Amino acid sequence: MTAGKTFLFMDTIANKVDAKGRVSLPSDYRAIVKELSTDIVCYRSLSSPCIEGCTEELLDRLASDMENSLDFFSQTQDELTNLIFGDARRFAFDSTGRIMLSEKLLKHAEITDTAVFVGKGRKFQIWNPENWAREEARIRAEVFKKRPSLKPVGGQND
Repeated sequence: MTAGKTFLFMDTIANKVDAKGRVSLPSDYRAIVKELSTDIVCYRSLSSPCIEGCTEELLDRLASDMENSLDFFSQTQDELTNLIFGDARRFAFDSTGRIMLSEKLLKHAEITDTAVFVGKGRKFQIWNPENWAREEARIRAEVFKKRPSLKPVGGQND
């Protein structure tokens, strides 16, 4: 990663999926992947009907965190690594910026002709448009009820 530069997946962008499962990665996402000289990695979400996507660097960091925080032979470690790393695949994008999502990923996320990319900072998700609309409404309602606040780490509170 370029020193001092931050890379964040942002925005919510809908792109068409062709009959072969190819979808254009949003241009801002492609720029991040190109700048980092890496492929993206995608796997089925463990908690939602969507696809999780990130750089291989982030997945490597997750592997290290899991090794450092979980007993190497624990059932939890075994299950999480099976579900994440056993499911994950590298995806390089072609000359037109498309990736070809596997049938397994498309089926899990219920994606047919349109995919919604949702930026989540260091990772992103890919959703079926209707499922994302429901999930976004649910999240907004929950956040509105709870009214969470964030306090900057190492910064001043104004």
